Amino acid sequence: MKKIFLLSIILFMSCNTNNPKEFSEEALQDMVLTVTNEKMTFREVLYQNKGKTILIDVWASWCKDCIVSLPDLEEVQKNFPEVSYVFLSVDRGNTAWKRAIEKYNLKGQHYNFPKGQKNGAFVDFINLWWIPRYMVINKKGEITLFKATKITDKKIVEALKKG
Repeated sequence: MKKIFLLSIILFMSCNTNNPKEFSEEALQDMVLTVTNEKMTFREVLYQNKGKTILIDVWASWCKDCIVSLPDLEEVQKNFPEVSYVFLSVDRGNTAWKRAIEKYNLKGQHYNFPKGQKNGAFVDFINLWWIPRYMVINKKGEITLFKATKITDKKIVEALKKG
Protein backbone atom coordinates (compact mmCIF):
# COMPACT_ATOMS: atom_id res chain seq x y z
CA MET A 1 0.00 0.00 0.00
CA LYS A 2 2.88 2.37 0.78
CA LYS A 3 4.40 1.74 -2.64
CA ILE A 4 1.13 2.58 -4.38
CA PHE A 5 0.80 5.77 -2.33
CA LEU A 6 4.38 6.78 -3.11
CA LEU A 7 3.92 6.03 -6.81
CA SER A 8 0.72 8.13 -6.83
CA ILE A 9 2.55 11.07 -5.28
CA ILE A 10 5.42 10.80 -7.77
CA LEU A 11 3.01 10.70 -10.70
CA PHE A 12 1.07 13.66 -9.33
CA MET A 13 4.25 15.69 -8.87
CA SER A 14 5.57 14.85 -12.33
CA CYS A 15 2.27 15.83 -13.94
CA ASN A 16 2.35 19.23 -12.31
CA THR A 17 1.97 21.72 -15.14
CA ASN A 18 2.64 24.74 -12.97
CA ASN A 19 5.15 26.86 -14.86
CA PRO A 20 5.64 30.06 -12.88
CA LYS A 21 7.03 33.14 -14.58
CA GLU A 22 8.77 34.45 -11.46
CA PHE A 23 10.39 33.06 -8.33
CA SER A 24 8.63 33.12 -4.98
CA GLU A 25 9.88 35.59 -2.39
CA GLU A 26 11.04 32.66 -0.25
CA ALA A 27 13.08 31.20 -3.13
CA LEU A 28 14.64 34.60 -3.81
CA GLN A 29 15.67 34.87 -0.16
CA ASP A 30 17.28 31.42 -0.03
CA MET A 31 20.99 31.63 0.77
CA VAL A 32 23.78 30.40 -1.48
CA LEU A 33 27.52 30.26 -1.00
CA THR A 34 29.99 31.58 -3.52
CA VAL A 35 33.22 29.73 -4.35
CA THR A 36 34.92 32.11 -1.90
CA ASN A 37 32.44 31.07 0.83
CA GLU A 38 30.57 34.36 0.85
CA LYS A 39 26.85 34.20 1.60
CA MET A 40 24.35 35.85 -0.67
CA THR A 41 20.70 35.43 -1.60
CA PHE A 42 19.47 33.87 -4.79
CA ARG A 43 17.91 37.26 -5.55
CA GLU A 44 21.41 38.78 -5.55
CA VAL A 45 22.56 36.10 -8.01
CA LEU A 46 19.76 37.07 -10.38
CA TYR A 47 20.43 40.79 -9.84
CA GLN A 48 24.07 40.34 -10.90
CA ASN A 49 22.73 39.11 -14.23
CA LYS A 50 19.99 41.70 -14.65
CA GLY A 51 19.21 42.42 -18.30
CA LYS A 52 20.83 39.20 -19.50
CA THR A 53 19.44 35.85 -20.56
CA ILE A 54 20.38 33.27 -17.93
CA LEU A 55 20.68 29.51 -18.20
CA ILE A 56 20.51 27.97 -14.74
CA ASP A 57 22.00 24.52 -14.28
CA VAL A 58 21.06 22.87 -10.98
CA TRP A 59 23.58 20.07 -10.48
CA ALA A 60 25.86 18.23 -8.05
CA SER A 61 29.38 16.81 -8.25
CA TRP A 62 28.09 13.32 -7.39
CA CYS A 63 25.41 13.33 -10.12
CA LYS A 64 26.37 11.06 -13.01
CA ASP A 65 23.70 12.51 -15.34
CA CYS A 66 24.99 16.01 -14.58
CA ILE A 67 28.59 15.10 -15.45
CA VAL A 68 27.67 13.14 -18.59
CA SER A 69 25.76 16.16 -19.92
CA LEU A 70 28.70 18.57 -19.64
CA PRO A 71 30.00 18.14 -23.23
CA ASP A 72 26.54 19.01 -24.55
CA LEU A 73 26.41 22.00 -22.19
CA GLU A 74 29.75 23.20 -23.58
CA GLU A 75 28.21 23.06 -27.04
CA VAL A 76 25.31 25.25 -25.87
CA GLN A 77 27.83 27.69 -24.37
CA LYS A 78 29.66 27.89 -27.70
CA ASN A 79 26.41 28.55 -29.57
CA PHE A 80 25.15 31.13 -27.05
CA PRO A 81 28.21 32.98 -25.70
CA GLU A 82 26.14 36.02 -24.68
CA VAL A 83 24.10 34.01 -22.16
CA SER A 84 24.97 34.04 -18.45
CA TYR A 85 25.54 30.49 -17.20
CA VAL A 86 24.67 30.09 -13.54
CA PHE A 87 25.55 26.78 -11.92
CA LEU A 88 23.64 26.07 -8.72
CA SER A 89 25.13 23.12 -6.90
CA VAL A 90 23.16 21.09 -4.38
CA ASP A 91 26.30 19.45 -2.99
CA ARG A 92 26.17 19.34 0.79
CA GLY A 93 29.94 19.87 1.00
CA ASN A 94 32.05 22.59 -0.55
CA THR A 95 35.15 20.48 -1.19
CA ALA A 96 33.63 18.11 -3.77
CA TRP A 97 31.71 20.96 -5.40
CA LYS A 98 34.79 23.15 -5.86
CA ARG A 99 36.89 20.20 -7.01
CA ALA A 100 34.29 19.34 -9.69
CA ILE A 101 34.24 22.92 -10.99
CA GLU A 102 37.98 22.70 -11.61
CA LYS A 103 38.05 19.09 -12.78
CA TYR A 104 35.37 19.66 -15.44
CA ASN A 105 36.49 23.23 -16.21
CA LEU A 106 32.97 24.58 -15.81
CA LYS A 107 32.66 28.04 -17.32
CA GLY A 108 30.14 30.30 -15.65
CA GLN A 109 29.06 31.58 -12.26
CA HIS A 110 29.07 29.07 -9.42
CA TYR A 111 26.96 28.95 -6.29
CA ASN A 112 26.09 26.27 -3.78
CA PHE A 113 22.89 25.59 -1.86
CA PRO A 114 24.53 24.06 1.23
CA LYS A 115 21.25 22.56 2.45
CA GLY A 116 21.35 20.11 -0.46
CA GLN A 117 18.81 18.84 -2.92
CA LYS A 118 15.97 18.23 -0.49
CA ASN A 119 15.95 21.23 1.82
CA GLY A 120 15.47 24.91 1.19
CA ALA A 121 13.02 27.39 -0.26
CA PHE A 122 14.57 27.37 -3.75
CA VAL A 123 14.54 23.59 -4.20
CA ASP A 124 11.02 23.46 -2.75
CA PHE A 125 9.83 26.16 -5.16
CA ILE A 126 11.15 24.36 -8.23
CA ASN A 127 10.01 20.99 -6.86
CA LEU A 128 13.49 19.57 -7.31
CA TRP A 129 13.37 15.80 -7.43
CA TRP A 130 15.82 15.17 -10.25
CA ILE A 131 19.10 16.70 -11.38
CA PRO A 132 20.36 18.03 -13.62
CA ARG A 133 17.64 20.62 -13.88
CA TYR A 134 17.80 23.48 -16.35
CA MET A 135 15.90 26.75 -16.32
CA VAL A 136 16.01 29.80 -18.58
CA ILE A 137 15.42 33.35 -17.38
CA ASN A 138 14.90 36.02 -20.04
CA LYS A 139 16.34 39.54 -20.12
CA LYS A 140 13.26 40.87 -18.32
CA GLY A 141 13.88 38.48 -15.42
CA GLU A 142 10.98 36.17 -16.29
CA ILE A 143 11.23 32.40 -16.14
CA THR A 144 10.73 31.32 -19.75
CA LEU A 145 11.66 27.68 -19.24
CA PHE A 146 10.85 26.29 -15.82
CA LYS A 147 11.86 22.68 -16.22
CA ALA A 148 14.18 20.71 -18.46
CA THR A 149 16.15 17.69 -17.28
CA LYS A 150 18.32 17.24 -20.35
CA ILE A 151 20.58 19.90 -21.81
CA THR A 152 19.69 18.56 -25.25
CA ASP A 153 16.01 19.47 -24.74
CA LYS A 154 15.01 21.59 -27.74
CA LYS A 155 13.01 23.87 -25.44
CA ILE A 156 16.28 25.18 -23.98
CA VAL A 157 17.58 26.36 -27.36
CA GLU A 158 14.17 27.87 -28.19
CA ALA A 159 14.11 29.80 -24.90
CA LEU A 160 17.72 30.99 -25.34
CA LYS A 161 16.99 32.22 -28.87
CA LYS A 162 14.06 34.28 -27.60
CA GLY A 163 16.32 35.80 -24.97
